[in-house]
Amino acid sequence: CLLTGGSVTYSEETPIKEKGKVYDSNEIEKPAQHQPNVYAPLKERKADFLEKNQEHHSTSTPQTGRSKSQSGTGKQSQPLAKNDGESQSGFHKGLPLLLVLLIIVLLLYVLWSGIPSLPYGTSNRDAEVLQTFRARMKELKNTYQSQDPNLWRKAHGFLEKRLNTSRVHLEPAILLFTAGQEAEKALRCLSNEIADAFAFSQNATTIHINGVDKAVQDSDIVKLEVDNELSSGFSKGKKVAVVHRFESLPAGSTLIFYKYCDHENAAFKDVALLLTVLLDEQSLRKSLTFQEVEEKVRDFLWAKFTSSDVPSSYNSMDTDKLSGLWSRISHLVLPVWPEKGLPLEGCT
Repeated sequence: CLLTGGSVTYSEETPIKEKGKVYDSNEIEKPAQHQPNVYAPLKERKADFLEKNQEHHSTSTPQTGRSKSQSGTGKQSQPLAKNDGESQSGFHKGLPLLLVLLIIVLLLYVLWSGIPSLPYGTSNRDAEVLQTFRARMKELKNTYQSQDPNLWRKAHGFLEKRLNTSRVHLEPAILLFTAGQEAEKALRCLSNEIADAFAFSQNATTIHINGVDKAVQDSDIVKLEVDNELSSGFSKGKKVAVVHRFESLPAGSTLIFYKYCDHENAAFKDVALLLTVLLDEQSLRKSLTFQEVEEKVRDFLWAKFTSSDVPSSYNSMDTDKLSGLWSRISHLVLPVWPEKGLPLEGCT
């Protein structure tokens, strides 16, 4: 300014303007320090937008995963269905085998049920004895076809229990057969045949005692004879005794059967005794029950052994003794009916 010849005032105005410019720049810069940043909200909005976008992506991802899993299960369902089809086809293939096995089991059951069962604990020897006895009893049943089926069932079962040596026998088997006059031969033959079948199955023989042959002898002598025959025979291994016409024995002699037929103190417990009683009446009605037949035999023996018409019987036998005897010999009372097919001589 001085060079150009300007006035002093002009030169002085220049610093004022410059000072004003500086002031103005300071005025502008100072507020700028306190003015809010315009870009900060934009950054926050961008950050919020990114966070929301990430949340939306995270929430949508399981759905897509779920859809993938669903599609995966849909894809996996096809092998499962295939496996089900294979299992069903395998089941259908195994069905004929099951049917064959079922038929085999049924056939075995039928065959096994047709074979007579043996008692539990039966030894080989007992099994042979039982089979032999059953075969003989079956033959007798076919021969004596007029008899009550219950006779075979009860006699068979009663005697068979004595053939199992593994069981402890506490008393002998006592059977009493009875018949009317018309069935006398059938009574004698049938009792002999059943006794022989029982003895044969054990490779033994039978003791035979006939009461008619001893009817007129002294009661004490008959008692001793019967005792000797039974004791000697059973001691030698015989397994069964048949006492025919028990009612014909002298009354006192029958008391010897206390010794052989007692429930607890029998002299021989693994044996059988078959007694026969021939009634006075001509025939036994088939309509009678087994209980009625037993009562008829009891009344008959009461009249026979305690009758005052026979002094020896009356003196040596009383009601109490006969009651004790009857309880020992009446284990099983079986009626015998006449048989038409029996030969004139012999039995079979």
